[in-house]
Amino acid sequence: MSLRVLKPGLQTTVQDLGRPNHQIDGFPTSGVMDQPAAITANLLVGNPASAAVLEFFMAGPTVKFTVSTFIALGGADFKATLNDQPVDPNRCYQVHEGDRLAIGHAASGRIGYLAVTGGLQVAPVLGSRSTTLRLQLGGYSGRPLQAGDDLPIEEHLTLPGYYHRHTKGAAPVSKDTTATISVLKGPQWDWFDPASRESFLDTTYTVSNQSDRMGYRLSGPTLQVPDQSMLSAATVMGAIQIPASGQPIVLMADRQTTGGYPLLAVIASADLPTFTQLAPGQTVQFNLIDQAEAQTRLEEGRRTINQLAQKLRSAAFLPPYGITRVANQRIATLFEEE
Repeated sequence: MSLRVLKPGLQTTVQDLGRPNHQIDGFPTSGVMDQPAAITANLLVGNPASAAVLEFFMAGPTVKFTVSTFIALGGADFKATLNDQPVDPNRCYQVHEGDRLAIGHAASGRIGYLAVTGGLQVAPVLGSRSTTLRLQLGGYSGRPLQAGDDLPIEEHLTLPGYYHRHTKGAAPVSKDTTATISVLKGPQWDWFDPASRESFLDTTYTVSNQSDRMGYRLSGPTLQVPDQSMLSAATVMGAIQIPASGQPIVLMADRQTTGGYPLLAVIASADLPTFTQLAPGQTVQFNLIDQAEAQTRLEEGRRTINQLAQKLRSAAFLPPYGITRVANQRIATLFEEE
């Protein structure tokens, strides 16, 4: 029982919530880049937030199912079809043996997710199924997917509340709009002179083509780098480091575990999903907020996820009641074959 890859898409990998407990051992956290999008897709198909999904950039894969199950797409706005019929994002769909899902290019945003009921059953490494490409660790043989790969999945014929399993996802920033991203002061904020700090907040940066799961490089006016040495320190996703070039680099999921460049600022966790979805060429400005505001906005995001989870649990008791009888499903399949 598998999900068979017919076309791999761009940088399609298996990811879950990563391995944060092993950064102290020198392993990158990895995991999905846009957590709310991946968690939402998982909830829609009845999975826990930690279930493994497919993550893809700019162009999605084409896959064939060898077993019946349920799926949902999340993240960026990818044009997709199931057996040549349009598929909406953030909605659960039932698929059967032989069905073909084709995910095209992103109309807006950058990163997409495919969740399957039961999750992708690749072997966990260090407590996670996430792929760390530069270490060839985890996921499916530690690499992006290729045509012909078979990813193990489970058969699922029923799903309570099926007809209620949809939601409105966060819309990515349009390509012709400058994103406003909130940041907090980084540990070396005071190392930078006032002119550099002001320039950082006033500048409209462009996401460069040198952007991947390790980090997004930004193009803009050169910042004055502090003439101070520092010991290497632990890194976090969203940290904005200023190397010798004076051009900011925003650290992402596959970042190194420690870094020796000064950290001017850190993107607020609530805005990380928006930032990760910015494609090369899109523009961004940073807005400084304090920790209290950052915490409030983070709690709002978590509350949204919790409300969706509660809605889907309650949907099991609302008509129409969903796909709940295995025998009915098997009989229906026999009639379809005739």
